[in-house]
Amino acid sequence: MWSLGQKIPMTSQQGHTVFTSPDAIPATYPVGIFDSGVGGLTIAAAIRRSMPDERLLYLGDVARQPYGTKSPRTVTRYAVQAAEFLVEKGIKALVVACNTASAVALDAIAERFPHLPVLGVVEAGADGAAKASADGRIVVAATEGTCRSQAYERAIARRREGARVRCVPCPLFVALAEEGLTDGPIVDSVARHYLGSLFDGSEAGDCLVLGCTHFPLLAPALARLAGPDVTLVDCAEATASMLVRRLAGREAPPGGGGLQLISTDAPERFARMVGKLFPALGPAPEVELADL
Repeated sequence: MWSLGQKIPMTSQQGHTVFTSPDAIPATYPVGIFDSGVGGLTIAAAIRRSMPDERLLYLGDVARQPYGTKSPRTVTRYAVQAAEFLVEKGIKALVVACNTASAVALDAIAERFPHLPVLGVVEAGADGAAKASADGRIVVAATEGTCRSQAYERAIARRREGARVRCVPCPLFVALAEEGLTDGPIVDSVARHYLGSLFDGSEAGDCLVLGCTHFPLLAPALARLAGPDVTLVDCAEATASMLVRRLAGREAPPGGGGLQLISTDAPERFARMVGKLFPALGPAPEVELADL
């Protein structure tokens, strides 16, 4: 079911919803998720599997994608605007599904909304990698912006002393995923170009973090490249698990879950991409157009 089925209630003050604590936010409010495009729906799908009764409100900022090649200042501005938009709609938690935004803008968003639970995909992925790696040799496939920020290196170091982390920019993976080229010889060739040398020899990685929300769509090809002894960390599943812990004890909303989609540009194309890349979510949905 795509539609949330009812208008989201709001309490507004100075342009955004205000509560004194996370527990004061109504349980009927949805979880807000934003990404620069459709890739963050890997997060939404994982949350639906883990928390099927939760209502989800997803914003894809496709008018300004990709975030991964932009400056930290620009990404922070975009991310805070996206968060403000979702908070205006009324949400009980915010998931920053974009790795680049999570890497550079999470603190700014948390400071802007101190009483809202805010989760970043980088922290969740780092936690999963620190636990999954056998010998601490971790490869992170990510965007240029995420690698430039060194957010994964810092987050993993906080969780696993002595870990050796190599972050590799893989910008073409995003384009491949959004074109529906998720497996086959083209994907194999691009994967070898970026990562082929990192899983051979005595210093070969033993863990590969899919450090962009688009990359789980390429997981079969990446698993073949890395080999059977390398653990793939899907940040979507790690983020869903973190959200389950953050919302533990909260009352589930009545009436079952749903998913509402919002795009900042070309909603018809957005709907077609969602239907093509995420068929398990059901028929192509209606997508609301938003101007940030």
